[in-house]
Amino acid sequence: MHDFSAVTRDYADAKQNYKLDIPETFNFAYDVIDAWAQKNDKTALIAVGTDGRPNREIRYSDISRQSGKFGNALQRLGLKKGDFAAVVIGRIPEWYSVLFGCMKLGVISMPGTNLLTAKDIAYRINQSGAKAVVVTEEHCEKIESIRAECPTLEHLIVIGMPRAGWQNFHDLCDAETADMDQAAAGPFKSTDMMMAYFTSGTTALPKMVPRDYGYALAHAATGLFWMDLRETDIHWTLTDTGWAKAAWGMLFPQLLLGAAIVLYDAKGFDVDRHLEMIKARRQPFIACSRSKT
Repeated sequence: MHDFSAVTRDYADAKQNYKLDIPETFNFAYDVIDAWAQKNDKTALIAVGTDGRPNREIRYSDISRQSGKFGNALQRLGLKKGDFAAVVIGRIPEWYSVLFGCMKLGVISMPGTNLLTAKDIAYRINQSGAKAVVVTEEHCEKIESIRAECPTLEHLIVIGMPRAGWQNFHDLCDAETADMDQAAAGPFKSTDMMMAYFTSGTTALPKMVPRDYGYALAHAATGLFWMDLRETDIHWTLTDTGWAKAAWGMLFPQLLLGAAIVLYDAKGFDVDRHLEMIKARRQPFIACSRSKT
């Protein structure tokens, strides 16, 4: 695990002297999430209910365990390093377990915005040859309507209530152990493909944008010099989980530097509710010496 405690936060100095050495082998799920769970098992995620009140705190060890279980579940289903999985999940803790579970096995996750239509999802599956989709239940009908158009799609996984023809995420995880054999799944070079985003398709068809494992570590600069994150911070970004903004707003920099992330998954955008949460942030959220919104 990288130690950034000695890095100066002075931008002028960092501009001249900051240098990040990307190791030859690196996997964010093992080398950051699992390492935090062993070194300092603190709160990583603060899930907030639709009423604006925190209802669940998730520690690094929680993410580590469930991602390991999900990675083992994917392996049992027959997926392997280099396979693709489409992921359409909102701002809930399971999003992290799915992404890091994919990373632990080497499955390339494709986060998609919750605004995607059935046609949009089919396009991404067919462009990548994805073997699996992992979605929350509001997206199940979209997948069912296009499954016949996606010949590579083998596994449908839902987070939510059991559904005919689908495998339930929590049931899959409950049947597995948390420990993964990293040596058997890897090795993971920092240049190996880790995730794939798609452009929005504003002027043409969406294009796949690959991201390697080193990309995740490179976001140390984002956390150190743009967001100035510390272990005692609470960070809140409102982006949809399918946009690339989520990678730097609620994923890599925060967890790399040990900050806690607020997850608020209410439908729509209630300005008053968001302002109320910001105003009261020191009371409902976990104790900390510095807070960020």
